[in-house]
Amino acid sequence: WRKMNMSNLGELSVSYKYHSSLNDRPVIKDVTDAAKIAMRVIDQERVGLQEQFAVIYLNRAHAVIGTLNTFSGTISCTTVDFRIIVGTGLKLMASAVVLAHNHPSGNMEPSNQDISLTKRLKEAFQVMDMVLLDHIIVGPEGRFSSFIQMNLI
Repeated sequence: WRKMNMSNLGELSVSYKYHSSLNDRPVIKDVTDAAKIAMRVIDQERVGLQEQFAVIYLNRAHAVIGTLNTFSGTISCTTVDFRIIVGTGLKLMASAVVLAHNHPSGNMEPSNQDISLTKRLKEAFQVMDMVLLDHIIVGPEGRFSSFIQMNLI
């Protein structure tokens, strides 16, 4: 074995700071609450132009502890990185998650790719003891559909 330089190791820091009281944060009680928050997280100026994927992270009481909207794509698809989604949930110590993305076309039906992605993410969340509550598809003009209402979760 060759000698390694141990003085140049990276240092990991994990932290999260609330910028407001948990009492002031929205709580998801039903599909409508989840859709309202999803519509706030998805950039409404691009909702009819470019597909976006967002995640809403929740505590055990289903209060929002953070959101992530970093995945943007074309008019018909976007790439999603599981490691970023699950890793962010772990960093936030999330207990539950709501996925959201938009369909610029206005078609509120999930694609086969949407269904497959949701199933795989649900399995990844379960391994980390997080619950996938719903996957909301947002469309132009405030329309939405819910995987839980369609019995897809």
